[in-house]
Amino acid sequence: MKHLFAIVLSCLPLLVVAQRPVPPPPDAPAQLARTELLLDPANDEVQVQPLPADTAVVVLIRHEAPGIHKQPSYVLQQYGANLHLRRETPVEIPAGFEVQRLCAEPGIAYALFRNPDVSGRLLVVAYDAHGGQVHVQPFDTKLSREVVGLKAMTGRLLVNVTLADQLHQTVLLLDVASGQFQFLPALYEPLDTELTSVADRPAGRAEFVLSQSNGRKQRLLLKRLSAEQGLVLNSEMVQTESERSLLTAQLSPLEDTTTRLLAGTYGLRDLRYAQGLFATDLTKRATPAPDDRPALRFYDFRRFRHFFDYLAPNHSARLQARSARREARKASPLRWHYHLLLHELLPQPDGGYTLVAEVYNPQYSYSTYGNMMLSPYGLTGHNSYSPYNGFGPYNRYGSNRSFTGFRTSHVLVCGFDKQGSLLWDNNFVLSDDVVRSELEEAVQALALADGHLVLAYLLDNELHYKRISQSEPSANDSKVELLTSTGPPEKVTEVRQPELMPWANNTFVASGFQRIKPEHASERQVFFLQLVQF
Repeated sequence: MKHLFAIVLSCLPLLVVAQRPVPPPPDAPAQLARTELLLDPANDEVQVQPLPADTAVVVLIRHEAPGIHKQPSYVLQQYGANLHLRRETPVEIPAGFEVQRLCAEPGIAYALFRNPDVSGRLLVVAYDAHGGQVHVQPFDTKLSREVVGLKAMTGRLLVNVTLADQLHQTVLLLDVASGQFQFLPALYEPLDTELTSVADRPAGRAEFVLSQSNGRKQRLLLKRLSAEQGLVLNSEMVQTESERSLLTAQLSPLEDTTTRLLAGTYGLRDLRYAQGLFATDLTKRATPAPDDRPALRFYDFRRFRHFFDYLAPNHSARLQARSARREARKASPLRWHYHLLLHELLPQPDGGYTLVAEVYNPQYSYSTYGNMMLSPYGLTGHNSYSPYNGFGPYNRYGSNRSFTGFRTSHVLVCGFDKQGSLLWDNNFVLSDDVVRSELEEAVQALALADGHLVLAYLLDNELHYKRISQSEPSANDSKVELLTSTGPPEKVTEVRQPELMPWANNTFVASGFQRIKPEHASERQVFFLQLVQF
């Protein structure tokens, strides 16, 4: 396609030349390679999918030519280890379809499309990164509505969807090769159900964690399903005898057959807010007794050394002292008001797991004018803000408010051993400007080969990051400007849709639209891909 033009600036590390008169931190990552596409956000949409196992990056581009009623064109591009263009393949997408999500498994990238004008109409594009073949497969499910989650498993897709009745959610099993599909009746749940999952691709199975509530207490139900036919292999309940409720959780990867660690959040009387974390070892015993229940370990936020690092020191000290006084006189503990978004558990070299949990709050703007705006939530399991229960954009008590996004304040990082014992914790404080329109991960975690962890996010043209070495203190405000040239400095005047994704070999892939003004040349508008290695 002639409107696309890739510029591979370098396959070697870029020269350490700051585009601002601010020296980079001593532990700044290397900016290995960069590719620019002459695309404009007014006419082009770009989706990026890394394939770490194949050291490749797949890019899906939708181009809409100027003019009325012109059919958009699509192209798939594949880039190699140094962001050199390996292959470019046009793709025919029928009119009316819009891309929803991308995912991948070794060797194959998937793009899931949906036709918003025809209920239940889906389309999958499967791209073979080895041979370059493209397979387009339509599905007419009739009952599915919004797509809220996607995982790939050996040629099949597990798709979390809401249903046309707008009251329930389920999981669709799509066989991309044959075009067969089925709804999984074992996962037919109300919209307010928290739903997380892990997949075992080699074994062809997936395990789901579902929340179940009676309005006062909440428990978790674990279901393991066959990805080939969607049959329930086994299920088990995890609940507490105390006043605590289990809100949501993540399971350790199924590939590790020696451990089944479940870690998540728990609440007390108000199920909207987390009071801390819990963890438990679900490993099956050789001869389990009928009442042999897994031991649940609970960790109030006050138990963490670094959870309140996001507060000013004086504020944090007063809060800790107040909590200690209540504990000394055996009064009820302080009730925290935190919402946590959990990342998938990350295996550690010592056999334990690291949990990354983002602390966020919904943001609103208020108006005296009537605004019956419905909830913007495209994700399920967060009905605390539904317009039907008084916490949504429309407040039943008379004040109108419009949802503006989710602000992530800080990130809790903690390590557990295989039995669920807390080993260490750390914290990453974010800028006040990190606000997203959807409830999605604002920070990306990259597990390094030496066992350390990097947390990072893009804000405008800056990469903000923190290196985590268990509970050891480290700089919390490290940042580096993304370089656009190995030559004279260039000024980035605008950044749109910045995105950061973990890749292979201790590397992130950064991407987004940039408007760049060189010192002695014409301004250019580009979409960029850039490798950043720690």
